[in-house]
Amino acid sequence: MAFQLPDLPYAYDALEPNIDARTMEIHHGKHHAGYTKKLNAAIEGTDLEGKKIEDILANISQHSTAVRNNGGGFYNHSLFWEIMSPEGGMPSAQMNIHKAIERDFGSFDDFKTAFSNAAATRFGSGWAWLCVDSNDKLFVTSTPNQDNPLMDVADQQGTPILGLDVWEHAYYLNYQNRRPDYIQAFFNVINWHEVTKRYNDANPGASDF
Repeated sequence: MAFQLPDLPYAYDALEPNIDARTMEIHHGKHHAGYTKKLNAAIEGTDLEGKKIEDILANISQHSTAVRNNGGGFYNHSLFWEIMSPEGGMPSAQMNIHKAIERDFGSFDDFKTAFSNAAATRFGSGWAWLCVDSNDKLFVTSTPNQDNPLMDVADQQGTPILGLDVWEHAYYLNYQNRRPDYIQAFFNVINWHEVTKRYNDANPGASDF
């Protein structure tokens, strides 16, 4: 079955003023739709048809550039929409993810600084990530283009649970060259309930807070 463009879990204007409706409309309806269409074309007639996107990405070094770029674009954006919400903001101290952040970064502010720096210093286009490694430890990293830490070509591999798109198409209409302002605004719309779910799913039972 071909990959399908997922619906947004909220209206295009739901994240305003942090992310404007026109950017969301273009980003989802044009960019993500384009990655989805091109991914399906790239795997049509190959043994990748019917495979889960995570399994494709895990062995991406064995596949074409088209599969790498469009498979990454499909997966990354599918995660991106889900980890944002109009009710976003700070995680509560009772959430497992908050406790894990304090354990692995020292404080939420230290995590925010590390994540913001990863997003701000990614040269050109790419993503910043909060991930879980195989030992249930959190780490921050960034990747170029549409790569992500699931890929076997990533500098640091792990399960992404939070990602920020720093391609210019994600913010330029509203923020122009002010990427740090966009990064700051992103923290107002993070859906920490979804991030917590992804953290718990990444290593079920590994953490007992």
